[in-house]
Formats: sequence, structure tokens, C-alpha cells
Amino acid sequence: MPTASMLDKYHGADFHPLYTAVVRVSGGAARHGRASGVVQADDGNLDLKLRMPRELGGCGDGTNPEQLFAASYAACFHGALSLLAIRANVPVPDAMVSASITFGRDPVDGLFTLVADIRITLPDVDRAVAEELVRNTERICPYTKMARGGIECLVSLEP
Repeated sequence: MPTASMLDKYHGADFHPLYTAVVRVSGGAARHGRASGVVQADDGNLDLKLRMPRELGGCGDGTNPEQLFAASYAACFHGALSLLAIRANVPVPDAMVSASITFGRDPVDGLFTLVADIRITLPDVDRAVAEELVRNTERICPYTKMARGGIECLVSLEP
């Protein structure tokens, strides 16, 4: 279990990596990662079929990138919220974070974009305290930072 010391500020001049996840996607039968792909983590802990959801014309019998992103976002936000609650000595045993990721058309370039809707449930926590916890979580959750401000992204073609 992570401790609240994870919230201690880092004061270095450069990005300080703590963990790197490596996941590969192959195209599967249709040679299309989103439609028939397989996603696998280098450590073997993730091995899933990717399938197009029915709403996009697929069979829907596997997961899709939006579900994976929603799961990641909700888990990260929940973790950050839990650490802040520990530090503030606010018990949140029944905290729940729900993330909806909507894939749709982008009016800016006419192609695609994502919209995130993050909903937090903190039963038995005073409303003002809960609001402060959520506001502070928004400030430290890397997924919220990425969704709002962008992310350093390197794209390269391997030899």
C-alpha cells in the first residue's frame, strides 16, 4: 500500500521517472489493433483482446482503448484521492471513482477526440471536505494533468 509520503514534493530540475509500463498491441486477424488486436504488457500481467464496441460497428466481445483509459484514469484518481485523504486524516473507505471516456468527432480538425467525465462518490464525508479533497486530487492526479494540459509525447518509428 502506498504511503502519504508519495505526496512529498520532488525538487529536481529534470523529470524523475518512478515506473515505466510497457505495453504492445498487435493487429490480430484483421491486422487492425482496435478491431482485432491483442494488448500485452511486457511483465505478462496484462493480456487482453481488443475489439471494436458495438456502437462503432464491432462485435463488442473484448475490451477497447476507451475502457482501458477509463480504468486507468479512475484507478489513478482514486489512488491520489486516497493518499490525500490519508494525509488529511479523512477516512474514505467507500470512496468510488467512475470514469466515462467518450470517443467522438473533433470539431477542430474533423477527426477524433476523447471527452472524460470523472465522477467521485465520497459517502459519509462532509460536502466541503469532499470538495476540497476532489479539488486537490485534480491538481496532483497525473491523468487529470494530462487531460487538461497535455503530456510530453514522443512518437518514433523503430528501425
